[in-house]
Amino acid sequence: MHLRLCLECGHVGCCDSSHNKHATKHFHHTQHPVMRSFEPGETWGWCYVDEVELDLE
Repeated sequence: MHLRLCLECGHVGCCDSSHNKHATKHFHHTQHPVMRSFEPGETWGWCYVDEVELDLE
């Protein structure tokens, strides 16, 4: 399981590899579109609206 951070409100949820997919559920509930990896050393993000990976360095 890996964690994702919502860049709009700071909510932390688990990734889509987890059983509950909390990060994606957060997007569907709030429409906050951009999450970033909350894992040490990772600098990428994901935009749910455009379905693209983002470089957040």
